[in-house]
Amino acid sequence: MEEKDLTKMTVTKLREEAKKDTSIEGVSAMKKEDLIRAIADARGEPIEIKKKKTKKKKKEADVAVLKKAIKDLRKQKAEARKAKSKKETNRLRKKIKELKRQTRKFGKEKSVVVGAGAKKEDKGAAPAAAVPAPAAADAGKGEAGSGTTTA
Repeated sequence: MEEKDLTKMTVTKLREEAKKDTSIEGVSAMKKEDLIRAIADARGEPIEIKKKKTKKKKKEADVAVLKKAIKDLRKQKAEARKAKSKKETNRLRKKIKELKRQTRKFGKEKSVVVGAGAKKEDKGAAPAAAVPAPAAADAGKGEAGSGTTTA
């Protein structure tokens, strides 16, 4: 078989091919690329495996820029509704939804970076200002609470 044939085969077919050759061990744990290399090496065939293309990362945009774009799209969406263009309204709605997801994603990324070095406050604990101090509670009683009486 040629290299092209091996790359087109499924992993299960490649495993069957590899099991036929007794010099290959650990077939069941191998990934597709590993199986192709092992089969080609066992047969003595030269082979080049091209790695899959990775997805391009989208440009990182500022949250403020994204929110401005959302605001503009909402205006366009309102105009499309007035024109009763259902197709355009749906397209704009989906674009707004995508931009809102991106803003939340960037917000999470920033909070992780900022919060990495700082300790977070416990949400269940009450702030110190909300709990009155015992001295402050006694000061409001005046002379009646002090135990001395005047006649």
